[in-house]
Amino acid sequence: MAESLPPSRPRIPGSGLAKGLAVTLRTMTKKTVTAQYPDAQPELPPRTRGVIGLFEENCTVCMLCARECPDWCIYIDSHKETVPPAAPGGRERSRNVLDRFAIDFALCMYCGICIEVCPFDALFWSPEFEYAETDIHELTHERDKLRDWMWTVPAPPALDPGAEEPKEIAAARKSAEKLAAAAAQPESTPEPGAQGATPGTQTGTQPGSAPQAGPTDPQDGES
Repeated sequence: MAESLPPSRPRIPGSGLAKGLAVTLRTMTKKTVTAQYPDAQPELPPRTRGVIGLFEENCTVCMLCARECPDWCIYIDSHKETVPPAAPGGRERSRNVLDRFAIDFALCMYCGICIEVCPFDALFWSPEFEYAETDIHELTHERDKLRDWMWTVPAPPALDPGAEEPKEIAAARKSAEKLAAAAAQPESTPEPGAQGATPGTQTGTQPGSAPQAGPTDPQDGES
């Protein structure tokens, strides 16, 4: 036999209006949280993923970011130039020169893979987010715009005081200490009368010859 449901309570007329007014009265006494944008800019976290900035001096045109991008929204063009030898008798080398670096933010899904795989620290996250356009084709930004966003990248957070020193900084510090120790070491001064002498020989003699006798004291022959 099916169980019968308990009878529902009769609804009091105007109860819904009373609940709504109660919510309004509670929020009227609290501080407003409305952000007055764009007059007041929001305070974004330091790791906000806004746009990608390009530090083109570090870019070696390795194409790793374009190959690893899942959306294929990075466009890179380059050409090769011949570099003269650094020393006489050396060989000429060729290097890649960046001609174009563009990102289509209409396709970008802000995964950050390109920034993570860049081995030369040429790409960084910028918190800038005001780059809306009326035409979708204008969301492809070239390297000049990406370079301007580079200067809005926040400074990296400080390292943990208990963390190990980075290898690059440790190597640079050791090299600086060696140079400072070599500069502080006093130079050895030659003994008086030994200037111009060849090591292992006496002044005024040829290598392999017997040393010449010194001047005879006149008193030695007199007795």
